Amino acid sequence: MRKPNTDAANAELLAQRYRSLVEHTPDAICVHEAGVIVYVNPAMVRLLGAHTAEDLLGLRITHFVHPDSIPAMLDRIAQLTAEGAASPPTEMDLLRIDGQKVPVQTVSVLTAWQGELAYQVVVHDLTAQRAAEASARQAEAYFTTVVSQLEEGVLVVDRRGRLESINPAGRRILGIADSAPVLGARFDELPVTMIDWEGQPLPVGRHPMAHTLTTGEPVTRFVFGVRRADGQQVWLSCNCRLLNPDSPDSAGVSSFADVTEYRASKMQLEYQATHDALTGLANRSLILSQLSAALADEGGALVTTVLFIDLDGFKAINDTLGHAIGDTVLQIVAQRLQRALRAEDVVGRLGGDEFLVLLAGHPQRTDLPRLIERLRVTMAEPIIASGHRLEVSASIGVTELGPHERRTPEAVLHDADLAMYRDKPSGRRNHTTHAS
Repeated sequence: MRKPNTDAANAELLAQRYRSLVEHTPDAICVHEAGVIVYVNPAMVRLLGAHTAEDLLGLRITHFVHPDSIPAMLDRIAQLTAEGAASPPTEMDLLRIDGQKVPVQTVSVLTAWQGELAYQVVVHDLTAQRAAEASARQAEAYFTTVVSQLEEGVLVVDRRGRLESINPAGRRILGIADSAPVLGARFDELPVTMIDWEGQPLPVGRHPMAHTLTTGEPVTRFVFGVRRADGQQVWLSCNCRLLNPDSPDSAGVSSFADVTEYRASKMQLEYQATHDALTGLANRSLILSQLSAALADEGGALVTTVLFIDLDGFKAINDTLGHAIGDTVLQIVAQRLQRALRAEDVVGRLGGDEFLVLLAGHPQRTDLPRLIERLRVTMAEPIIASGHRLEVSASIGVTELGPHERRTPEAVLHDADLAMYRDKPSGRRNHTTHAS
């Protein structure tokens, strides 16, 4: 059996350890008996802005509680009727000595204090937490404002592929009315149809967001088309990534821009780079590229015959009637060539009054002379330009490509050019009269 003095020593040791813990804990602790403060630890002194504990002892606890928080506090401690009973953690506001409000979380415990029941209160300062929350709210509000003002569309999709949010620009680009209830909808439920480069419907599984949600990998500058509910078709360039790559449940965010005008401009530039500005025919670069592709095809199915066409005496038209009429003649000749040939044949302008024709397929040898004669007759029809009646003729050089052709495009062009000069009649002239 323990000796009484040993039990008393152990109790005193435990009390010293408890006092040391209370004195050094970062949370504020106070004890109030019958509403009067009888103990505060150093953290409580700092929290209330006092210089020493003596500045607080003997004052009523309600002196340091914000008036709005007093009724609820009194109600909570009134419910503590048994020693050891504790109130649930509760947020409230205290008042410092200088009157400044301090947000805190408190827990009150009914306990024995020097032989009497008193309330021990553990107080956790929420100032830093509230500041962080306010900063987060401010950042969120700022982010929301920025996103809402962007010209780029921004949308967020959850792991199930359902729309969580979309900014005003996103609705405008996709042609979705502000009042349309699209939040919670899947991509295939939106009032738009996604299409690929060839104008075919783009399956939801091929959308870049589906790839990002499945693999976690970002997708950048993915271009696809959208047919809107109002009938317009736009082209979008989008980027997709996870909002939080470290979370397996992260939603995905997609930003997208309308590149319809840019795409049209790019296509226009590509067209201008490969087509003759005056006639709209393939230019020298494109037609030689087509010829090069045909020569690389060992089966020879693309092009089998090359025609080099030159307008006889065209220089005289420019010199006597001016370049404007000369340009009109070239435009009409180009149109006639296109009408006289098949859609699969390629007609190009090499420059000046020189044209090149790539005949596709395998024409019968008996068909080729008839085709050339038809071209001569077609181009020999009178041309009316600015009141002038013009009759032009053409010299046509022919070279055929063999099944295992080894010539370069330049060599084929040279041979067709020579054949054209051999075809030129020495006495052929342009006949020009004034139209009635």
